[in-house]
This record gives sequence, structure tokens and C-alpha cells, in this order.
Amino acid sequence: MALEAIRYRDGKLALLDQRLLPHEMVYVDVRGAEDAKEAIASMAVRGAPAIAIAAVLAMAVELHEVQHENVEGTVQHVKEMATKLVEARPTAVNLSHACDAMVKAAEETAGEEGADPSSIRQRVSALAKDMLAEDVRCNREIGRVGAKAIAESVRVPEALNVLTHCNTGSLATAGYGTALGVIRSLYEEGKLKNAVCTETRPYGQGARLTAFELVHDGIPATLIADSAAAALMSQGKVNAVVVGADRIAENGDTANKIGTLSLAVMAKYYGIPFFVAAPVSSIDTTMASGKEIEIEERSPEELTHFKGARVVVENINVWNPAFDVTPSDLVTGIITEVGLISKPQSSARFGIRDFLVSKGTIPDVGPPSLETAHAALDEASLKQYLSSHSSLAAMLGGSPVEWSIREIGDGNINFVFVVKGPDGGLVVKQGLPYVRSIGNSWPLSCDRLRYEAHYLRRHRECYPDHVPEVHLLDEAMGLIVMQYIAPPHIVLRKGITTGRIFPKLAKQMGKFLANAAFKTSLIGNRTAVHREQVLFYNRNIPMFKITEDLVFTEPYMEADHNWWTSPQLDEEALFMRTDPELKLAISNLKRKFCEQTQALIHGDLHTGSLMVTKESAWIIDAEFAMYGPIGFDVGAFLGNLLLGYFAQEGHRSLDNDRSSVKHWLLSCVSDTWAFFEEEFRRLWDTDGANGDAFSPKLFGSDALKASAQRLFLQEVLQDALGFAGAKMARRIVGLAHVEDFKSIADAELRAACERRALHCAWQLLKKHHKVTNMEEVVTLAKSC
Repeated sequence: MALEAIRYRDGKLALLDQRLLPHEMVYVDVRGAEDAKEAIASMAVRGAPAIAIAAVLAMAVELHEVQHENVEGTVQHVKEMATKLVEARPTAVNLSHACDAMVKAAEETAGEEGADPSSIRQRVSALAKDMLAEDVRCNREIGRVGAKAIAESVRVPEALNVLTHCNTGSLATAGYGTALGVIRSLYEEGKLKNAVCTETRPYGQGARLTAFELVHDGIPATLIADSAAAALMSQGKVNAVVVGADRIAENGDTANKIGTLSLAVMAKYYGIPFFVAAPVSSIDTTMASGKEIEIEERSPEELTHFKGARVVVENINVWNPAFDVTPSDLVTGIITEVGLISKPQSSARFGIRDFLVSKGTIPDVGPPSLETAHAALDEASLKQYLSSHSSLAAMLGGSPVEWSIREIGDGNINFVFVVKGPDGGLVVKQGLPYVRSIGNSWPLSCDRLRYEAHYLRRHRECYPDHVPEVHLLDEAMGLIVMQYIAPPHIVLRKGITTGRIFPKLAKQMGKFLANAAFKTSLIGNRTAVHREQVLFYNRNIPMFKITEDLVFTEPYMEADHNWWTSPQLDEEALFMRTDPELKLAISNLKRKFCEQTQALIHGDLHTGSLMVTKESAWIIDAEFAMYGPIGFDVGAFLGNLLLGYFAQEGHRSLDNDRSSVKHWLLSCVSDTWAFFEEEFRRLWDTDGANGDAFSPKLFGSDALKASAQRLFLQEVLQDALGFAGAKMARRIVGLAHVEDFKSIADAELRAACERRALHCAWQLLKKHHKVTNMEEVVTLAKSC
């Protein structure tokens, strides 16, 4: 006979009192929300899915027992019950989702023509029963999906040893289980050798409940102390770990029973796959990360007492959290009833929202319209917003009246705020549904900040010393909150314009660009992972189109957005619109940009998207993130250094001829490539076996691999120089000019500097495919 944690018959609800297991099987009657709240708080019923189902069934029972005479009173009663029950276990998102659904059903029914208290009671009761049946169906599907995922992840011929934590079986759900349901499915398919369950201190759910279920079902199992897990793993006696979840954040961070994090860390150390199994109702896409999950603390007596008697010395402090949060980079995959949520190889982030949209479990609302889009933040509304997020407010410290806010956005697209408090600072970036510098006449999807946040998170994993941490992504508001890069950091372009030198920049950027490119390319990743990521990022179509138009198309035709220093550069602008060789060169580069998806690129990496000191460099402003040619970011950076070089003549003075800055800039151009090439080769040598592009089965000899590296990097260099020329030209005759030239007040002098830069750009555009080394580029720049 299958175990039942929840019995619902003829409008009567009884819960198996799990506090008495494994010695007694006693069912307690639940007559309403107050009884259910007590059962949840005392852990007579436990497990995120089970408490959600118990709660809604208790609401249905009470609603039939306490009948109101009018619609308003009935709806209000449903709301009050929902509030009371959610308070019993704030960590469990299933509970809040289920109670919200009951309230919504009551309100919708109340709004129908002819509604009365009876129709509301019938609607919520039917919904509660549907949830009960659906939970059992979902659990069985989770079991099937999970068994397949674990078998494919481990890939050993013999049956598996699978470890689980706490209790996630029939006793924690409406039936079958989540993580324990996966183990059940493995056993039913003949793929399980042994189930390992931890005792799960301090309440012993694993020892009392999971062991009970496994023995009841005749599944071979071993009980271990929580502290024995690492020793068992070290002996090779654990092939995989699967646990449940009380709440999963949008980035994959997972809140589960205390001790889960320890198991995840151990599994990572021993190279053991670590899976989370939970219904999609456990996923909370309103929470950007686990930092926002409220963790319940339970009574100290769970640690200090045994069977009512104190067993611990008096006057000792006790910390007894019920849950911990496992970061997503420790999780191999998330098993749901609609499929496995996987992530890119070596990535710490899951594409959860996209996965749920693709499965139809949450709507794809698309970009907001101008009529319905959120309003621009101001000082008052931003303070209110930050104070409503406790984790962000804590980073600032103090109270909102002590916070200072300054809008510093000098770009063309978004608004950027620096917020400072007594304890620290934050950067808040908001994208409105139009281009900032143009206005409503140029609508633009707010999704761009979504891609920026994902880019920053992904590349922070690749090279954390140069990418700020994203604290929050709020897609509904079109904003991200991120790490504040404090003074003395300045925007690199400002430093170059004012004649400053940053001696470590070439090494920092060369290595960052190499790591960012290699670790998101097919040379460092499997094809399936690469294609998944390409599919996600290449939905950033509006930003892709801006680059396509402003860099590769409009400067070479009559276009409303084009402008230049006129009349001084009129002939040069005409030349760009009429020269056949130039048009052919830019069109070939445009084709490469549109067709190639070699790696995850910044998309607009220039000297204005770097914060620097003489010791450090940070990459910002990645709203153009997409998969594209590796040479594009490299070329964009090199091209902007060359723009800075050609602008120096316009900033020289009697006491500073800028010769040292010019020498440094040209050295930075060549050295950046040298460090990029060296680091990319090193990564290829050490980690190339992880990728599918140049399989070790084909390139086994060192000589052959070296030849492949040489040819590949030569192509990247030539691509980069072509893209550098495209970026330089567009900043002189297209939209969005650079401060390097704009800050030169004398129009004749400015035009002379821009003319030299244009001539260099044209040579790079036309002859990039013939360049073999960076010395040729330095020579070209000096000759222009």
C-alpha cells in the first residue's frame, strides 16, 4: 500500500502526523486553516509540496464549515486564511503560490454574474482537489525526467548509488515524491543499486521518514550520519546526489533543508553530479538570487532538548536555521515535471525564465509597449524601490534619508544612478523602452538589460576580477542593480582624453578578452551547450539591429542619424558613401558579424565601457551582449584605443605634447593582442579537450594543434582589425561620436585628427585580411 501523507475524503482532511514516525502511523483531523497552520509549524506535515496541498485543502474544509451570507465576506475569509497559512512557512514558495491561486479563484468567481458564497466555495474546493491530483502527476513526471538525467550524467554501466537529503517522498508531497520520486523511478527502471539517505539533523527527517519510506517500498538503502557524507563520497560510493527544494530563485540558487549546501560543496569537490528535483511551483522568478530568500529559524530546543529533556549545557547560544541556500554554480541541473533545466558547461547560471517560457508555464510577455512601460525612476522612487529590497538596503546601510543619489549616465541608451549610503554603494541601471538620446521616436525593448545582466554574470565566472557583480535583475522594471566601482576608478576614455597612462591595461584586457572568448566558444564548450546559449542571446535582436545599422550600414549611405564635422569632413563622408571597395569590405564584415556565433561578446566594448585605475579594469555597459565573432570585441577595443591615439594631437599643449600617451596607446594596441594570443593558446592547451571545435581525437599531436592555433588566431586577428576599422569610421561620420574628438573645441583641429583616424580606418577595412602582425598596424597608425 502506498504511503499517504494527506487523506482527503468527502470534504474531510486528515494528515499523517510525521512527528510520530516511524513508530506510529497516526492521522490527525484538520478542520481548517488554524489546524493546518499548527500542523505546518509543528512539522506534523512537512515538505514544500505537501504543506501547500494541505493548506489549500484546509481552506476548502473551513470554507464549508464556516459559511458566509455574502460574496464579500467569503472572499475576505479566503484572503485571511491565505495570509495566516503563508506565515507558517515563509521559505516555501509552493505554499504562497497555492494560497495566491486560491485567493485569485475566489476573486474571479466573485466577479462573475450571479456569483454567491456557494459558487465561491465550490470553485476553491475544486481547485484544491485539482492541486492534489496534479501534484501526484507532477511527481511521477519529475521521477521519470530525473532518472533519465542522472543516468545520462553519470554514464556508468552498473546500477547507481544515489544520495538524498531530508525527506522528499510520499510523506513530503501528495504522493510519490520529488527527489525521492527520482530514486523510486531509478529503482523501478532497474538502474538503482543503493539509495543513501542522510539522517538530516536536527529534526531527523531522513532517519525517521526517508528511511521509513525506502524500507516500506523495499528499496535497497543505507542510512548515514550527515557528517559521514564526505567520507562515503571519497570512497566512490556515491554516483549522484538529488535533493528537493523549498524555493528556487531565478538564477538557480536553491533553498532547501539545512545541510544541503554542505552536500553540494562536497559533491563539487569529488566531481559528483548534484541535482535539484522540484515542481515548477517551487521556482520563484521574482527573486533574482538566493540572497533574497527569507530563511526561517526554528526553536533552539530542537538542538538543546531530546524528548523534552535538556541535553545541552545552559547559557549556550543556538543558531538553528531550517534551510540553507545552495548557489547555482554547485547545481548540475534542476529536474522539473516539464523537463530538465540545464546550464552552459562551467556556467553558474541557469536560463530558468527562458526555459519556463518555452514550456508555456509562464507567459512570454515580450518587450513593453510605450503605453504600458514603467516610468523613469527619480530620486524618491529609487529610494523607495531600494528600501523595499532588504538585501540591497543592507548593502547601503542607514536609512533612505541618508542615501545620496546621482544620475551619471553619459551614454546614448540607458539611465545610470550611483546610490551611496553609510555602509556602501550601488549602481542602478534602468532602460526605458526607447533610446535615451533620441526619445520616443526610437522605441527599444527593455529586454536589453536582461541580456546585460546575464552577460555580466557569465563573464564574472570566466574572469571575476574584471566584471562587477549583479545583485538584482528586475525585468518588470527594466533595471539591474550591480556592484559600485568606486573612485579612484574613472572611465577609461576620460583618462585617455586627459592624458593619463594605465600601464597594466593591455595585460588585463588581453587576458579578459581571451578568457571571455575561449570559455564561451566551441573550442572550450560542447556543441549542445553552445547552441543553447546562442539561442538565448540571439533573441537580443533590437540591439543586434542597432549595431548592424550604425556600424555596418548607415555610415556608407545617406542616413538621418549620420553627422560629422562639417564642412571640413564633407569630402570624406562622401567618399564613404561612394567608394565601391569600401562598401565591399564593410559588407563582408557585416556578413561575418551577422553569421558568426563564435563566442559571447560584449557587443560594444570601447574605452567608455571600462572603469580603470593604474591597477585595475572593470567591464561595464553590456546591453549589446550577443553571440558573435571573437574578433568583434577585440577589434572594438583596439579601434577605440586608436581613436584615442589620433585625438591626442587635439589635446596637446605647450607643457605636454602627449608623446608619451601616444606611445603608450600604440604599445597598448600591440600588447593587448600579444596577451590575448598568449592567453588564448594557454587556455586551448589546458582546456581545449572540453570543447568540440578541435577535438583531441583529430588534433592529437602538438605540431598539428599548434598549426590549428596559428591559423585560427590569424583569422581572429584579421577579423579584429577589420572590425576595428568599422568601429573607428562609424564614430566619426555616424551616430554617437566619442569624447576623444568631441572635446576638441577647435573644429579645424578636430577635423584634422578625425581625418587621420578615418584614413587609418579605411586602410584597416580594405586590407585587414592581408595583415600578419601588429607591427604593421602600429606602422600604419604612425603613417596616417
